[in-house]
Amino acid sequence: MNVFDWLSHMGIPEVDNFDIVEVKFKGGRKEYYRNVDFLALNTGDPVVVDVPSGHHIGYVSLQGELVRLQMQKRKIRNDDEILRIYRVANQKDMEKWGEAQNREIPTLYRCRQIVEEFGLKMKMSDIEYQADNSKATFYYSADDRVDFRELIKALAGEFRIRVEMRQISLRQEAGRLGGIGVCGRELCCSTWLVDFKNVSTSAARYQNLSLNPGKLSGQCGRLKCCLNYELDTYMDAIKDIPSIDRPLQTESGPAKLQKTDIFRKLMWFSYNNDNDWHSISCERVKEILAINEKGKKVFTLQYNEASEIEDLAAKSTRELELLDKKFASSNPKRKKKPRPQNRNAGGNRNQDNSNKPPQKQNQPQPQQSAPQNQRAAGDQPKKRRNNKNRNKPRNPEANSGQTPTPQAQQPKAQGGPPKRQNVQKPKPAEGNSGNGNSGESKPKPQGKKRFPPRKNQGPNPNKPGNE
Repeated sequence: MNVFDWLSHMGIPEVDNFDIVEVKFKGGRKEYYRNVDFLALNTGDPVVVDVPSGHHIGYVSLQGELVRLQMQKRKIRNDDEILRIYRVANQKDMEKWGEAQNREIPTLYRCRQIVEEFGLKMKMSDIEYQADNSKATFYYSADDRVDFRELIKALAGEFRIRVEMRQISLRQEAGRLGGIGVCGRELCCSTWLVDFKNVSTSAARYQNLSLNPGKLSGQCGRLKCCLNYELDTYMDAIKDIPSIDRPLQTESGPAKLQKTDIFRKLMWFSYNNDNDWHSISCERVKEILAINEKGKKVFTLQYNEASEIEDLAAKSTRELELLDKKFASSNPKRKKKPRPQNRNAGGNRNQDNSNKPPQKQNQPQPQQSAPQNQRAAGDQPKKRRNNKNRNKPRNPEANSGQTPTPQAQQPKAQGGPPKRQNVQKPKPAEGNSGNGNSGESKPKPQGKKRFPPRKNQGPNPNKPGNE
């Protein structure tokens, strides 16, 4: 029932148990009743209790010594005014109470229509029927005082029941309706919060919260009750933080306060409303305020004079020099190996090459077939492609002792690279199978396309016509 009984596991004697039980009703309303008959009750049990005009049903929410503490907190006296618990509710009591609860929603809608007919400035928020179906309590909220005497007569004649009107605040209305807060939990006012304290905007200022009504307002439209939970802790921590009434005076310009971290004791300032914020401690802020009161300015937020920055730079330079000496002594340089004398610079390479024996020149090259070696004097040697048949003889007829074809014996023209010529396959003469030069050439067919042979190469000797 939204309350943890942290004394339930302790072995307290039953004789000394507190005989008053806390009972919770609809909308989070809690009342205290005396367990006169010493019934064995557990948290969450439905019980039938005595009310001034009949009986009602509620659920046990707390019992034992914690009830005594809650009564002291709410300033409720333990006297004869506390009513008693009749019994634990049975099935018949629960069915009758369920019938009474089913009348609440239709009654609420009809009641709002009647209020509009009378023109009253009030908001009807909730209705609670008593378990014996003899009384109904109407909860409403209004800004001003409302004269509802005629309304009560109309409601009593409409529903044939005794009517009680009770005005509640907006916080109590949110507690009765219930809901989920922005924290993801059920509303405090509908679970455990009983006393509603005043919440002001100063609580948000002390906690450095943005004064945005949409974020600070709860479901009731008022400031959230949880703003008061941590306010005392912030008030204790804010005592050590100096108050800044005007910007800090520095040689770089006035430094304005932008943000304060209360628990880390840090304050952020910016020069001339720049986007760069500089954080300093609260002790440093107090030092700057004391210097400014004397009519002096500090060099920056971190240093009072420029000499401190120069000393810091010199100190860092000395530290770097010491590190250089340390690593230079620990890692001596390795000696370079002497290079051989014959390896000189690029300019003396020609001199070294002069000592080498001269190569033989004008040596006769082995003569090859005429079509491969005959080139003009101005022709440049053409770069050969990587071919699998590179080492194979290009003119197989020369190696076989046959006379090369007329196309292969023609020398290349001077002044340019050789041109590819269309070589027609010669027709072998009748009765002569050895030489392909004798006989007339075979006419080229019109339907087929003949590809020319490779460069510097005769017709394919493997074909039957060239054998």
